[in-house]
Amino acid sequence: MENEKEKNDLEEEIKEESAADESENAESPENTEISEEEGSEKEEKEEKAEDTAQEECEKLKKEIEDYKDKYLRLMAEYDNFRKRSAKERLELAASIKGDTISEVLPVMDNFERALGTETEDTAYKTGVEMIFKQFSDVMTKLGVEIIDPIGQVFDPSIANAVNQIVDPELGDNVVAQVFQKGYKIGGKIVRYAMVVVANT
Repeated sequence: MENEKEKNDLEEEIKEESAADESENAESPENTEISEEEGSEKEEKEEKAEDTAQEECEKLKKEIEDYKDKYLRLMAEYDNFRKRSAKERLELAASIKGDTISEVLPVMDNFERALGTETEDTAYKTGVEMIFKQFSDVMTKLGVEIIDPIGQVFDPSIANAVNQIVDPELGDNVVAQVFQKGYKIGGKIVRYAMVVVANT
């Protein structure tokens, strides 16, 4: 009986000590500090992760803007290249056409001289007229224009003055005679007219 009582008392003491230890551990400042430190470290890690994500986002935005700027510049350069190439092709085509017409013009001059020559052979004259007309039509289709400034005020941008005369019937600086007609394609002079200017 007495042993049983001692046993119960011993169990009670063990329970009390255990409860005291638990209470002590729960209220220990060290445990509280550790818990706070862990929370603080967690917050710091979260903040760092958030900052890193923000930096990555800003970096990606900048890269996108750079690529966009490069793309726009490339498109502008290509557009300029395309326009420049088209202009160069047109200029080259006009230059080639002008050079070709320039080589053919002496033949045109000879036809005009043949038409101005008197002949009794009407068949020959008709044939020359038909060929000259056909030739003239082809030149017109190619965009070739005749420069024949007779009676107009002399313009050095389309004609060369090879002689000067005095003629009271004409005004000052007026083209009195055309020795050789000029030709142009659009705004490009293929051959300047050769003229005589009155009263310069």
